[in-house]
Amino acid sequence: MKLYSVTDKEFAKYGRVLEGYDFSDMFAIAESFPIQAGIVYKPSIPELESCAAAQDMCLRGFGGMPIQIGYVAGINGRLDCLEYHKSSEFNIAKEDAILVLGTVPEMDGFSFDTANCKAFLVPAGTGVELYGTTLHYAPFGVNGAGYRVLCVLPRGTNGPKPALENKDAEALLCCGTNKWLVCHPDVAAENPNVYVGLRGKNITDADITE
Repeated sequence: MKLYSVTDKEFAKYGRVLEGYDFSDMFAIAESFPIQAGIVYKPSIPELESCAAAQDMCLRGFGGMPIQIGYVAGINGRLDCLEYHKSSEFNIAKEDAILVLGTVPEMDGFSFDTANCKAFLVPAGTGVELYGTTLHYAPFGVNGAGYRVLCVLPRGTNGPKPALENKDAEALLCCGTNKWLVCHPDVAAENPNVYVGLRGKNITDADITE
């Protein structure tokens, strides 16, 4: 799998690079976030949400909608799942990170072939907007290194799963507030309650080439 950059034209259908924001205060706070094997996700960190950039993102990025700012961190090199929200998400990379992405329109019903994924480098210090139609999950590190990526979403996203009547198939994918998830069979072997919707190879960092 070829590794693109978020500055390449291939990224345009998935999102855009953020411009005009000052991430320095957020990165100073993120310096204390630990990096360890596996993935840690915290949806809301009050210290991040009190930074000057947070209000700027709320107004410019989400049109005044209440937002939450958290982070994902760790050492990860396996796709496992893809998710989508009914909203954009900002990802801001403190360290180099790789996003493996697809799109909702490429799904066959509520199934997705990982052969349709593309990989994009988010250089350290760069922020991107991922559109609501973009399938994504925890980033990969670069060359086995860890990362910290700040995540900006409408407030409440990734909270408790709502009580849904299964009136359509999409309800089976909903596993949290504003969160729809499809998983690879590898994950189902460990957690039988997930929705298996990924077909093909479970992509790893070894599959991604410069």
